[in-house]
Amino acid sequence: MFLTWWRWAILGGGILPLISYVYITFAARSFFRRQRAAPRDFTPPVSVLKPVYGLEPEPYENFASFCRQDYPEYEVLFGVTNEQDAATPIIRQLIADFPALPIRLVVTPEKLGSNDKVNKLCGLARAARHNLLVLSDADIRVGPGYLRSVAAPFRDAQVGAATSMFTGIPVRAFWPELLAIYLSGDFMPTVLMARQLEGVRFALGATVAIRREGLAEMGGFEALADEAGDDYELGSRTAARGHRVELVDGTVKTWCPPQTFREFYIQRLRWSIVARSARPVGYWGLIFTQGLPWAVLAVILAPTWLLAGSFVAAYLLLRMAVAWTMGVWGLHDDLLKRRWWLVPLWDVFAFVIWLHSLFWSRVNWRGMEYRVARGRLIPVATHPEKA
Repeated sequence: MFLTWWRWAILGGGILPLISYVYITFAARSFFRRQRAAPRDFTPPVSVLKPVYGLEPEPYENFASFCRQDYPEYEVLFGVTNEQDAATPIIRQLIADFPALPIRLVVTPEKLGSNDKVNKLCGLARAARHNLLVLSDADIRVGPGYLRSVAAPFRDAQVGAATSMFTGIPVRAFWPELLAIYLSGDFMPTVLMARQLEGVRFALGATVAIRREGLAEMGGFEALADEAGDDYELGSRTAARGHRVELVDGTVKTWCPPQTFREFYIQRLRWSIVARSARPVGYWGLIFTQGLPWAVLAVILAPTWLLAGSFVAAYLLLRMAVAWTMGVWGLHDDLLKRRWWLVPLWDVFAFVIWLHSLFWSRVNWRGMEYRVARGRLIPVATHPEKA
């Protein structure tokens, strides 16, 4: 009797991911319809802040996309630690190629904390001329209407920050393509689910727009110098101060570079550990949005093959509905349209990485090892081998 009760409890739990798939499918349709109808005529002056470290794939085109904006007044600031950075010649080429646009190279050698990106942002914010600051990572590429989409929510004085959805640009290789599938078919649906359930209390590194006075309220970028998830914290701390954080679709893409399996796994594990540290309760709750492990349990525990098959069929049908509505219809991801069969395969990796991240707290970032504790990056001391 006891085993029978547990079996039905697990089967009942397996319905929760299916319900979440239905919910997010309809939420995605509503979100993108509103985005497409939203006005884009609020255009305050903007300072675009781009912290840079080395060279990402196609850096000139990535950077130049921010210089081709359909926007009346803005500047672009690139931040490096020193002028010997490999990206410096490309930035100087942009300055020459776009003489009508204020583009500046800002060198910030000061090390205020363990987060190198935030160290650069501190210098960029000091050099910026405008009140509305738009941050984005170095590997981001955007469409010409990007700044209009990001600035539009700030028409409302209650909006303190905005962040954007994004998709991947993979090189033609298996692991980068799987990463891009994850972004459109899994991560973005999870972001939208969080928005629907509790509002946007976070921000994503592909885009964070924030008013200067809102940034000052939280102590400036200097207050984030040791944070592992600096982008998440910008949104979280903005929301904690009673300001609204808006999620937009700004036609943003990020590069998914060539990777080995080990590099792919380590990167995804790092992202997961940082997410768990930032939102521990929500991260544990992700198990109820993962349909694949529950479908496998259903096959093992279901009293009949008909019930087991129904779980598997419902998982595949509803899971693909989410990926298609969000990634193909909403975000116009052509890769997902062509390689849709990678979605269930990604779900296998997602569950394994989720389990691993629950019991591991060390990450490797730019050649250095850190321990993530309460959202902060703590360098791990290394001891040289004795002779």
